[in-house]
Amino acid sequence: MTARMVQLSGVIVDLIYTVEQVPLPGTEAIVHDSTLTAGGGINAMIAARRTGVAVDYAGTLGTGPLSDIVEKALKAEEIGLLRPRLKDMDQGCCTVLVDRDGERSFIAAPGADGVVRSEDLARIQVRADDWFLISGYALGYAGSHAALTEWLAHPPEGLQLVFDPCPLVAQIKPAAREAAMHAATWITANQNEAEFLTGVADPAKAASSLAKGRAGGALVRMGADGCWFAEANGECIHLPGHRVEAIDTNGAGDAHTGAFIALVSRGEAPLEAAKIANVCAALSTTREGPATAPILNTALEAMGR
Repeated sequence: MTARMVQLSGVIVDLIYTVEQVPLPGTEAIVHDSTLTAGGGINAMIAARRTGVAVDYAGTLGTGPLSDIVEKALKAEEIGLLRPRLKDMDQGCCTVLVDRDGERSFIAAPGADGVVRSEDLARIQVRADDWFLISGYALGYAGSHAALTEWLAHPPEGLQLVFDPCPLVAQIKPAAREAAMHAATWITANQNEAEFLTGVADPAKAASSLAKGRAGGALVRMGADGCWFAEANGECIHLPGHRVEAIDTNGAGDAHTGAFIALVSRGEAPLEAAKIANVCAALSTTREGPATAPILNTALEAMGR
């Protein structure tokens, strides 16, 4: 059976502005470039595809011009669509401001991507080689959190799940957050998210706390400084980042997550998968755009393998 990543979280459309700096209230930004492209949940899916596994989208795709952009992007990367398109609702949109230092700011509004019903989840077939990914964004939307919370609280047998809490983790209802934490095989979070989930500021201790009792473990991503890696019964290890000249960090965390899931699903040891994921995330920042994860061979060459 072919290894597969299944994305539960929604894909939206990113309206990306490259700006000198994020404007203060009442002022205007100097825009150097702008792009309209599929983003959100597609970024990790593209990273997984480029790392060599099959990928299917189990989130919602609507109907309308923004949804058509998403459908075209899915087809271009040979990502399957597991559900019929939702009628009478278009996809959500996110305005992304990328400043001169490559840092990004977001303003997002959900659309069809924020709608998930219990009957949608009941159609999903969980296979032995599947790895599922869910983001905190999906758990926070009014139209999807109830169905996803119930599904995660009583997960299908054999579910292998990676939970990425996302920057809005504090706004997720406790029941939804706890259900995802309970169901997750692995948790991957940035330092701020890990601190919120554990109450621990030290990223190594936070990673160990998140990994405790899991079949897998936890990753605490540290941007250019790599990540902390912890398995349930092992020590926490710092894996250094891969030094590059970053021009756009948008989607780097997704590149890390998608590559890690793909590598583990292919049979790579989780520690080695995290090392390669660090390289994939770093290389993704050397190109503009949210879905810039490298082909696996490029990452391996950068590691000298």
